[in-house]
Amino acid sequence: MMRNDMNFALVAMISNRNSTQNQSFNGSQTILSSGNEDQISIVKSVIISSFYWCYVLSQVVGGVATELFGTKCVFGWSQLATALCSILMPLAARIHYIAVIVLRSLQGFASGLTWPAMYAIVGYWIPLTERSRFMSSFQGFSIGIGLTYPLCGFILSEYGWPYVFYTTGTLGIGWCTLWYFLAFNTPQEHPRIAEEELHYIELNVSKEINNATKVKVPWLQIFSSLPAWAIAITTFGRIFVHYIFIVNGPTFMGNVLKFNFETNGFISGMPFICSYISSVFFCYIADKLILHKILNLTNVRKLFTALSQIIPGILIYCIGYIDSVHILLPVWFMAVIFITASYAGAMANIIDLAPNFGHSAAVLAFCQTIHMSASFISPLTAGFIVTREVMWKHRALPLTNCYVPKWNYVSPRSGHRWFAHSTPPTHTQQ
Repeated sequence: MMRNDMNFALVAMISNRNSTQNQSFNGSQTILSSGNEDQISIVKSVIISSFYWCYVLSQVVGGVATELFGTKCVFGWSQLATALCSILMPLAARIHYIAVIVLRSLQGFASGLTWPAMYAIVGYWIPLTERSRFMSSFQGFSIGIGLTYPLCGFILSEYGWPYVFYTTGTLGIGWCTLWYFLAFNTPQEHPRIAEEELHYIELNVSKEINNATKVKVPWLQIFSSLPAWAIAITTFGRIFVHYIFIVNGPTFMGNVLKFNFETNGFISGMPFICSYISSVFFCYIADKLILHKILNLTNVRKLFTALSQIIPGILIYCIGYIDSVHILLPVWFMAVIFITASYAGAMANIIDLAPNFGHSAAVLAFCQTIHMSASFISPLTAGFIVTREVMWKHRALPLTNCYVPKWNYVSPRSGHRWFAHSTPPTHTQQ
């Protein structure tokens, strides 16, 4: 929620900048004047993308920190820092929009620590045959977007944009409190786990994983690993297009489709609620295909990676040529929904390659550093798309070309778990 509240609030902070509720955005009124739409678009894109500048830089830091301090500590403190920054956002806006950029960058750095921390916990808790389903839990990100946008639409209409940040920040602090009491790094640390559940986890999680904290993370081997590079390149295209829907979706709905705040919030958020449901479905099917040996692990990962790349890539190209809103919205929904098939594909492949506690965080940090660079490149380029329909048409094709072919880079033996050991195999072993 705290990552995406700005995507929606900025629609009001800029488009309604002359209204009473937005007069506190001091220092930006001259630059964001109604007579200079190009500068408005640039400043808006910079504010949105500023979150991801430091988000990308902190990925490796998150991997190292998680190895040293564990998921509970790293994830909890990073979320608390993000929540406090969200509460301070209206104050920063009263100072200058550059202060907003600085605060969003700090939020991005803190949030960037969380993904390696999340991946690290999987190796301790989740057996191999359940990992695809567990990956759907990472789509809480989609639930957050699906709830944040409608909530923002209501708050903007009733109370004004500052209360968007107060609300998400307060909810974030409340979540951190629950995390402190309910989260644990390993099953062995959990004081309330049932003996039967503990025995099941220990039985199905390999000794290599349980002993992983004693193995030094092979950073050099990770940086030179073809499978790790394959995942990073594959996911770059998905992130590029996904963030057009996430970041610029509310602006497109407001400026091009002319929806009011409340309708915009609902329409912008619902595809992501649907995408969470679809991610559970995709991950469930993936686990069943593996469990019943219908497809091997490598082919399952390739299948769902292909679904997450090809279908959305074609649909985003079609969006620029659809004149009817009644047709455009279902196409928009379907594109967002199929993107989440990646959580049963390339994203789950990270755990397959590196099931170890420290190793999975390290591999994820490496891949995230590369593919999440698309998260700030995408808003900057898409800022020129959402203002006019013709711009979407002109740029949809190159975006599709950037997106669709990436799945072909997945390694032929992408299911091989070499990071379960201290050193990778040779190329002949792969």
